[in-house]
Amino acid sequence: MSDHDSGLLRPRVILPFLLTGAIWGSTWLVITGQIDGVPAAWSVFYRFAVATPALFLVAVLMKRRLWLTRPEHLLALVVGLFQFSANFLFVYHAELYVTSGIVAMMFGLLMVPNALQARLFLGEKVTSGFMLGSAVAIIGVSFLLIHEWRANPDAGVVGGNVLLGIALALLGILAASFANVVQANPTGRAVPMVSLLAWAMLYGTAFDLGFAWITAGPPPFPTEITYWGGIVYLALIGSVVTFPLHYNLVREIGAGRTAYNSIMTISVAMLLSTLFEDYRWTWLTASGMGLAVIGMIIALRARTPRPKEVRAEGAAVP
Repeated sequence: MSDHDSGLLRPRVILPFLLTGAIWGSTWLVITGQIDGVPAAWSVFYRFAVATPALFLVAVLMKRRLWLTRPEHLLALVVGLFQFSANFLFVYHAELYVTSGIVAMMFGLLMVPNALQARLFLGEKVTSGFMLGSAVAIIGVSFLLIHEWRANPDAGVVGGNVLLGIALALLGILAASFANVVQANPTGRAVPMVSLLAWAMLYGTAFDLGFAWITAGPPPFPTEITYWGGIVYLALIGSVVTFPLHYNLVREIGAGRTAYNSIMTISVAMLLSTLFEDYRWTWLTASGMGLAVIGMIIALRARTPRPKEVRAEGAAVP
């Protein structure tokens, strides 16, 4: 074992690595409880209405500057609209039609549009090994989606529920990818990450409020304690706690290696989907899962991040 590899097993690295993967893997299932009888748009708003002040508090405790210049505020606005509004609105609505584990698996492919958009907007190269691994992963995820289609034959027609869920998830992936890449520009690199995220979340939350009120009417107030427990878990544990841990890992071991926790995230999400959503495994789904994970590993190993890629890698966070 090399000195570098043994360094990855230090408690300050391996513990947050495992913790972020496990937490983010669990959030996909928790979301299903947030859209059961409550408009998805309002659940998204409630989540970030709780998370936003907590994230500002984290920035203060970390002694990060909170004042932003006009260009930095504009960047925060763009990130907020794409990451904390469009991305999550699409994801929450997608889980109305597709199993949470499958949506999580699809988001494991976030590295593909990240790389392509980084190539388009930042001029970063994409290696042949990355493209090969991505192709293998896409084939694997396709097997899982074919299974979803077959398991819901009445929803497999054009405009049906499964296809709608897949389309919404894809739109969420594209929105999250754009947010990841745009914050890697020079303006974004000059802002402390937690401060940029706090302001972006504030802008996104404001948009979520307006969108929810226009599309779903006045805010509902569920009485179930499990619902509000889920809101707190997603807001504080799934968002505020994990983001600082994730970006500390990026500094410790690099964005490329940190991105491997997406494999754990997917594994946890699929395990919980099997246990609590009665997800049925077949040779098609098992081979699809295997191909998806192998492809992601090939792609991640093939891509060697440079310093400016730290934020372009992003995080597949539900």
